Amino acid sequence: MPTAYIGMGGNLPSSAGAPEATLTAAAGRLATLGRVTRCSSLYSTAPVGFAEQPRFVNAVIEIETELGPRELLDSLLAIEQEFGRDRTGAIRNGPRTLDLDLLLFGGVQWKEPGLEIPHPRLTDRAFVLIPLGEIAPSLEIPGSGLSVSEYLHKLNAIHESRDDAPIRIHWDDWPAGACHHGGLRGTNASTPDR
Repeated sequence: MPTAYIGMGGNLPSSAGAPEATLTAAAGRLATLGRVTRCSSLYSTAPVGFAEQPRFVNAVIEIETELGPRELLDSLLAIEQEFGRDRTGAIRNGPRTLDLDLLLFGGVQWKEPGLEIPHPRLTDRAFVLIPLGEIAPSLEIPGSGLSVSEYLHKLNAIHESRDDAPIRIHWDDWPAGACHHGGLRGTNASTPDR
C-alpha cells in the first residue's frame, strides 16, 4: 500500500471542541481511510499570510492507504466538512476549523486541476516541515533529490532569527509517535511543552 503524509491544522473550535480536540478526532477519522502508522507531535504555529487570527495547531500524519491520490483528497475534503470547514468565500490562509492537506503520496509526482503532489508549498512552511521532519526526516521529496531534514535545514538557515517558530504542545489524547488508533478522543486542555 502507498504511504501518504497528511498535514493537519486548525485554529477555530469545531463540534469536537478546541483545535487540539478537532485534530485528535480528525486523526481518528483518517484511520478509516487506511492504517495510520505515525503521528507527529502537535505544534502551536503563527498564522501565515493573514496575521489577524488565532495561532494554529498543526501536525502531520503518516497513513498507508489503498485509495488513489484523487480519492484520498476527496475523502480529506469530506472530513474537513464534517468538522465544519466551509471553503466558500473563505479568506485565503484565513481561520478554519480543520485543514487537511495531502502533502506526499508514495514517491509520486502528480499534477492535475485541484491536486498537486508533492504539495506545492510543502518545502516553504515550517509548520509542515517541522512535524514532517519529526516522523520522516530522511524521506526524499519526489523530484527534488533532497530529504525533509535537508529542506528543514535550509528553511532554518533562512529564518534562524525569527521568533515565530512552531512550539510543540501537549494534548493528553494525541498519540505522537507510532500511532495505533483504537479510538482517539478527549477534551483535555493543552499546555506548552518546552
